[in-house]
Amino acid sequence: MSSDSPRPRRVSGLTWIIAFLFLTALCVAAVQFQQSRPRESQLDHNGPAPEFTFTAQDGSKVSTADLKGKVWVANFIFTRCAGPCPVMTSRMAEINDAIKAKGAEVTLVSMTVDPDYDSPEILKSYGEKVGATPDKWKFLTGPKDQIANVSRGFLQALSSEPSGTPIHSTRFIVVDRDGQMRSFRDGADPEAVQQLLVDIGDLLREPKKAQ
Repeated sequence: MSSDSPRPRRVSGLTWIIAFLFLTALCVAAVQFQQSRPRESQLDHNGPAPEFTFTAQDGSKVSTADLKGKVWVANFIFTRCAGPCPVMTSRMAEINDAIKAKGAEVTLVSMTVDPDYDSPEILKSYGEKVGATPDKWKFLTGPKDQIANVSRGFLQALSSEPSGTPIHSTRFIVVDRDGQMRSFRDGADPEAVQQLLVDIGDLLREPKKAQ
């Protein structure tokens, strides 16, 4: 071989480092893009949420139709409850704070199972005490028979003690933008808030369907 033949050029260590960093950045960007893409959640479809029109703490009417297009979380409580309601409400308050901090398009709905006592005024005072964001967290009341029907529509048990004190489910129901019940989480579970926030995030990432 002639001594005048060109020698192969060596790639410098700096070039390899730059190439490695570039490829790493591409991989990270690809993963982030994949994670941010709208995708169908693996949560079950448990049928449509029951239809209702009830009165909120500010006196306005709130219906199932008003919640269409939004992800929302529902539960059943009553303000005189000495049992699980304070814990359930504290869990909902944590979710309220989380969605407020993130600016998430989520509505929280707490329905009273003691409508004879829980007027909109009492619910408003109750909501203020727990730090509810009024436009994000609705406390609803309505005719007792209609609330019972809605509870059954949500697949939640509802009865009463001989004294008349309501006995109700401690489960939270997560509803998607199409009004479908997608998950049920037990409010007595210490992991309930984390589970609910994961479910909410999954549904928010689902692609919106054309109207």
